[in-house]
Amino acid sequence: MYHRRINRVTDRNITLSLVANPSHLEAADPVVQGKTKAEQFYCGDTEGNRVMSILLHGDAAFAGQGIVYETFHLSDLPSYTTHGTVHVVVNNQIGFTTDPRMARSSPYPTDVARVVNAPIFHVNADDPEAVMYVCNVAAEWRATFHKDVVVDLVGYRRMGHNEMDEPMFTQPLMYKQIKKQKGVLLKYAEKLIAEGAVSRQEYEEEIAKYDKICEEAHARSKDEKILHIKHWLDSPWPGFFTLDGQPKSMSCPSTGLTEENLSHIGQVASSVPVDDFTIHGGLSRILKGRAEMVRKRTVDWALGEYMAFGSLLQEGIHVRLSGQDVERGTFSHRHHVLHDQNVDKRTCIPMNHVSADQAPYTVCNSSLSEYGVLGFELGFAMASPNALVLWEAQFGDFHNTAQCIIDQFICPGQAKWVRQNGIVLLLPHGMEGMGPEHSSARPERFLQMCNDDPDVMPTVTDDFAVRQLYDCNWIVVNCSTPGNYFHVLRRQILAPFRKPLIVFTPKSLLRHPEARSSFDEMLPGSHFQRLIAEGGVASERPEEVKRLVFCTGKVYYELLKERKNRDMEGTVAIARMEQLSPFPFDLVRAESEKYPNADLVWCQEEHKNQGYYDYVKPRMRTTIERAKPVWYAGREPAAAPATGNKNTHLMELKRFLDTTFNLDAFKDQE
Repeated sequence: MYHRRINRVTDRNITLSLVANPSHLEAADPVVQGKTKAEQFYCGDTEGNRVMSILLHGDAAFAGQGIVYETFHLSDLPSYTTHGTVHVVVNNQIGFTTDPRMARSSPYPTDVARVVNAPIFHVNADDPEAVMYVCNVAAEWRATFHKDVVVDLVGYRRMGHNEMDEPMFTQPLMYKQIKKQKGVLLKYAEKLIAEGAVSRQEYEEEIAKYDKICEEAHARSKDEKILHIKHWLDSPWPGFFTLDGQPKSMSCPSTGLTEENLSHIGQVASSVPVDDFTIHGGLSRILKGRAEMVRKRTVDWALGEYMAFGSLLQEGIHVRLSGQDVERGTFSHRHHVLHDQNVDKRTCIPMNHVSADQAPYTVCNSSLSEYGVLGFELGFAMASPNALVLWEAQFGDFHNTAQCIIDQFICPGQAKWVRQNGIVLLLPHGMEGMGPEHSSARPERFLQMCNDDPDVMPTVTDDFAVRQLYDCNWIVVNCSTPGNYFHVLRRQILAPFRKPLIVFTPKSLLRHPEARSSFDEMLPGSHFQRLIAEGGVASERPEEVKRLVFCTGKVYYELLKERKNRDMEGTVAIARMEQLSPFPFDLVRAESEKYPNADLVWCQEEHKNQGYYDYVKPRMRTTIERAKPVWYAGREPAAAPATGNKNTHLMELKRFLDTTFNLDAFKDQE
């Protein structure tokens, strides 16, 4: 929510924006900081003179929640600083029912702020004039030094945790004392009356005037029959929606680019656009490889991403990529920031040299935080629909330390707060035989939180694909080609609304010789493919196909190799489900109907209780009206995401590939 009011010192309007705050302690802290940074960025406020943040904390949460520490450590980082935040700690000297001696080891709840040497002012909350004085000092500090400052309002909580809660159960002596205390308003009024600053009549008139305002507002609220979405948008996104908050269309234009544009962006990606700049010898080979791919009209994963980012920048869309080691890329594939080998701290970002009038590209290695940084990027994405904001996990399973942001903001944000958000999560995922850590991005968790009904076949209309996107709470994809990855990133901006996008990105496919896309797949008229149908020999004689295998992501290439080795290209068809949610009901039905004599198999490299099987099986069954079983080929159920033994990994792979291509594998289960 936001509203404007007059600053009585300057007689200028200031906009007050309140960020939605779930009941998870301190979770909103990095979100506020990200939104503040975005507002500063879009208005060119490079020193925080026009936009600032104020964070309100509780004493027990300020000391107890690690996200407070993570947020403080963003405060002075170049791509995350908001140039000083005023932190106000409402110190009730209790946390629900927990005494301070049980809630923290430090003398003060505010001691965490000492990690950034922030000044901390402790003030008696029962003394309004002292509070005003301290708040003025804090405001001057922030305005002068552009650093964080903390105001510790030392007070008490008159009731329990809420008006119905009984605090005498756990703090009997404390609450006997509190009951004897006069309220701060009455105490201050008596002081002013005793000093002759106001009369008792003036005091009572002010109280009556305020009570009247509240009573009238309460009465008016009973007459409100319509919820106006625009009243709940804290950033109005002017011109993006219709006046009543709806998308301006229900169609998405082609996400393809012209041959010339692809070639131009490819040339930028394979060059060093700064004179006298010495790059690493290994990087020279990488850039030559990119130039060779452009000459052959193909892209790999890194180049496909480059094409998407570069083209959006040309179109005036700000792109911000953030996360651990994103500048180079965890797997040394991206290299968006070049470092001069002879001059310390001299860098070059070729993406900012795509065209003269492009939008700026921000790529920033983050601190080693997930919760704080993902919350920050979510807040940044709130501020404008005309920006592609991406957070990349170093490995996909690292998102679990940011689960609060995913569960409380990203997944249900629009349903809870009528707030659209187009943030993109890039989560490296894949079973590569490297052990249980960093193998799985836990796709089952994201799919379990999707809001579509597995038991209802939706009505397929001309705008079905876009309408599905509009109705979902988030989009989950696992692309098998760089071209499709390119399209889904561009669709994120060209769509007439904003939804979070979860992308399970590859590891071994980054350099897989077959994981390439031709420029032909990225030209004008082309779109993101929700499902890539079988396009080989099997599709030419569908009545001879005995098995139709659906899969997603990297495992496709292992299936392709195995099918060729077994000479089964005419009897087994393989379809790739690129978009898992919203589920491509229409395309799965068309592909299933094309092969009337084939049994249906879902193949995945993940364990049976993980991955996609529990999500896709009921939806596939609904699609085919439960006419056939949907068989499973993949790893057995397990507690860990992957084995720690390479030989076991290869044995599991062989076993499920044998199951997939053994046409009699499920005979005894029918």
